[in-house]
Amino acid sequence: MERILEPEVMDTWEDAIEYDSMDFREVNTAFAEAAIAVGPPSGLILDAGTGTARIPIEIARKRPQWQIIAVDLSANMLKVGDRNVREAGLENRIQLDFIDAKKMPYPNGHFDAIISNSIVHHLPDPIPFFDELKRLLKPNGGLFLRDLMRPDDRATVDALVAAIGSEYNDYQTKLFRDSLHAAFTVAEIREMLDTAGLKGVKVYQSSDRHWTAERQWGPSSGGNYNNE
Repeated sequence: MERILEPEVMDTWEDAIEYDSMDFREVNTAFAEAAIAVGPPSGLILDAGTGTARIPIEIARKRPQWQIIAVDLSANMLKVGDRNVREAGLENRIQLDFIDAKKMPYPNGHFDAIISNSIVHHLPDPIPFFDELKRLLKPNGGLFLRDLMRPDDRATVDALVAAIGSEYNDYQTKLFRDSLHAAFTVAEIREMLDTAGLKGVKVYQSSDRHWTAERQWGPSSGGNYNNE
């Protein structure tokens, strides 16, 4: 199925409120636990495309040794995220920055690990983003990316949309359908990560609708990763 782009930035107040109200607790918890498993015992972590900061909040509760910088290009998403962080009492652990993840101001090798949930399908060309991840990661840095996977045909899209049930309203259902059309396949992600020179990254289908790309943090690896 051909990819159909959706807007790169969900920047309206309606987008932010609707997105934040969607029940991603199970998905976010699974993401947080998997990201922690590949990350360092302690360190500085980047969350690229944080949205309303639900995932860094979940991670910060589970991993108090992590300091998290969470970036997004949507001012309204970050406004909601700032409220969520403050309500969680995690202002000293989570820093929210209004930044384009394709061109970040941080120095080379700044982060012990980078995580990202559902940013890639918003990007017309993810290669600049993957280039930034390579630049910003320490040589032994952990990596955990997850996003929707584009189905092979429209019938599969319809089935996945139907499976989310009645808990989503019409607007939220449209957001999900549009995101499936805009997503990438596992093969496309693997090729782009290889093009960016990110080594040792395992890319696989992790659910009926998600791909995952991960690399284990390792203090003795010295950056000598090989493509898998």
